[in-house]
Amino acid sequence: MKNEPRTENKSLLGQMDWVTTLIPFVAILVLCFLFMAYPGGSSSILASIRFFLGDQLGSYYLVAGLASVICSLYMAFSRYGAIRLGNLPKPQYSSFQWGSMMFTAGLAADILFYSLCEWMLYANEPHISDMGPMEDWAATYPLFHWGPIPWSFYVILAVSFGFMIHVRKRNKQKYSEACRALLGRRVDGFWGKLIDLTAVFALLAGTATTFSLATPLLSMALSHVFGIAESNLLTIAILATICLVYTLAVYFGMEGVAKLAASCVYLFFGLLAYFFFCGGQPRFIVETGLTSLGNLVQNFIGMATWTDTLRTSSFPQNWTIFYWAYWMVWCVATPFFIGTISKGRTIRQTVLGGYFFGLAGTFTSFIILGNHGLGLQLYGKLDLLGMYAQTQDLYRAIISIFETMPLAKAGLILLSLTMIAFYATSFDALAIVASSYSYKTLDADQEPDKRVKLFWAILLMLLPIALIFSENSMTNLQTVSIIAAFPIGVIIFLIVWSFFKDARQYLTAPAGKEKEPAKGPGPETSIMNEEA
Repeated sequence: MKNEPRTENKSLLGQMDWVTTLIPFVAILVLCFLFMAYPGGSSSILASIRFFLGDQLGSYYLVAGLASVICSLYMAFSRYGAIRLGNLPKPQYSSFQWGSMMFTAGLAADILFYSLCEWMLYANEPHISDMGPMEDWAATYPLFHWGPIPWSFYVILAVSFGFMIHVRKRNKQKYSEACRALLGRRVDGFWGKLIDLTAVFALLAGTATTFSLATPLLSMALSHVFGIAESNLLTIAILATICLVYTLAVYFGMEGVAKLAASCVYLFFGLLAYFFFCGGQPRFIVETGLTSLGNLVQNFIGMATWTDTLRTSSFPQNWTIFYWAYWMVWCVATPFFIGTISKGRTIRQTVLGGYFFGLAGTFTSFIILGNHGLGLQLYGKLDLLGMYAQTQDLYRAIISIFETMPLAKAGLILLSLTMIAFYATSFDALAIVASSYSYKTLDADQEPDKRVKLFWAILLMLLPIALIFSENSMTNLQTVSIIAAFPIGVIIFLIVWSFFKDARQYLTAPAGKEKEPAKGPGPETSIMNEEA
C-alpha cells in the first residue's frame, strides 16, 4: 500500500505532455522577469509590435470578425444545424444551467469594469463626435465591441469542439485535435505541437489581460469599504485569494461549476437591479439603451468594416481591433468549455442559444451600468469625464459612481462579491481546459488530476502579477492580446475548415458506415447523428 502513491505519480507523469506544459511555463517566467526588470524597454518593444500588427495588418482582425458572424449563421441554418452534439435524448444541462455557465465562463469580471466605464473611453474620441451626439454613440460602441462579433468567435469554435468531443469522441482535448480532419496525422507531430503551444500562450495572454485590468477595481472597492491602504501588494493579495477560491472550486467538478455559475448570475442581476431601481434614472437608462440598440442594428456592417484609411482618429486601430484580439485569445479555453457543456444540443441550438444568453447578459449589463454613469454626466450630477481627464484613473471614477448611490458601501460589497464570483466561475473553467493541454490523451468525461489543475491555477496568475508592476499597463495588456491573437486567427480558420470537412463527411456517409478522418493515438469511435 505504501507504493500506491508512487504508482499514481508514475502513471500521471506518463500521461503528461511535457512539451506543451513546460515550454509555456518557462516562457512565462522569462516574460515576467522582463516586464518587472525592464518595464520601460518592454513597453517600447511591445508598442512597436502592436503598431505593425494592429495598424498595418488591422484589416485582418476586422475581416476575421465579420467572417465569424457569417459562418455562425451558416452553421445554424444550413443542414449542419440539425447535427446533435452527442446522442443524448435531451440536453445534459437545463437552459438556465447551460446559459449561466456559458455566460459567466465567457466574460469574467472585466464585464463589470467595462460596463461601468467604457463610455468614458469613447466620449471624447473624434470619431464619436463625427458619428453624432455623444450620448448616443458613446453608449452604442460598447454594445458593438461586446456584441455579435465577439460571441461569434465563441460559438463557431464551441460547435467545432463540441462536434469533435461528443460526436467524433476524440480523446485529445486540444486545438490541434480539432484540425485532424484537415491536417490528418500531421497534428501528432511538429505542426500539432506548434498549434497547441500557440494556443497555450494565447490563453495565458488573455488571462493576464482580464486579471490585470479588472482586479485593481476590486482592490480599490475593498480599500474604500474597509479603509485598507491601496497598493500593489493589496492587488496581489486579492489575486492570490481569487486563485485560492477558483482552485478550490475546480475540485468539486462540473456540479460545483454549475452551482457557482448560478450564484454568480444571481449576484450579477442583483447588482443590475441595485443600479436600475435605486439609481434614480430608469427612464434615461431604458431610452438610451433602445437608441443604442437601434444604432447598432442600423450601422452594424459599417462599424464592422470601417478601417479609417487616412487615420483621422485611428479609432478602429485603438479599440475595435484590440477587442477582436481580446476575444480571440479567450477563444482558446472558453469555447472548449461551452462545447463540453453543450452535450445533447443540436448545432442550431448551440449557436442561437449562445447568442441569446451571451447578448442578453452583456447588453443588459452595459445598458444599465453604463447608461447610469452616462446619465450622471449629462444631467450634471457628477463630472466623470472631467475627473477622468484630470486623473486618467478609471477606477477612481467608478468608485465615484458608487458614492452617488444609496448604501454605497453595501453596493461596493455587492460589486466585490460579484467580481469574485465571476473570476471564480471563469477561471475554474480555464484551469480545467488548460489542464487538459498537459495530457497526451484525455477522454471527454475524464477530468484532469487535481495536481495538474493546481499547477495551472498558479501559472495563470504569474503574468498578471508581473504586468501590475510594468509601466503603461493598459497599453501593454492590449498589445499582448493583439500579438497573441494574430496566429490564433489562422488556427481558428483551420479549425472551422476542418469542422465543415468532417461534418460533411459525417452527414453524407451511409448509416453506420461513415468514414472517419485520420486517427491519432487512442480509441476513436463515431456515433450516428440522431436527427432532432
